[in-house]
Amino acid sequence: MGWTREENRRFEDALAVHGPDDPNRWQHVANAVGGKSVEEVKMHYEILQEDVIRIERDQIPLPRYRGAGINGRQIDNEQR
Repeated sequence: MGWTREENRRFEDALAVHGPDDPNRWQHVANAVGGKSVEEVKMHYEILQEDVIRIERDQIPLPRYRGAGINGRQIDNEQR
């Protein structure tokens, strides 16, 4: 099953709190996300890592976000 925006937000927040030195990192992340197993959060992280590598190699374009300017940076009204 896919991941909702809210699940992704909780996933990212939990990764920031529970770093790679945390021996129970994946259990903490799964608990923070809710409704996902340890294996699901590990797999989601691996996919995220692969996406970052592919973006850095220019194999896939940066995502375009609504309201984003050049290279994903927000453009102020003063800069327009």
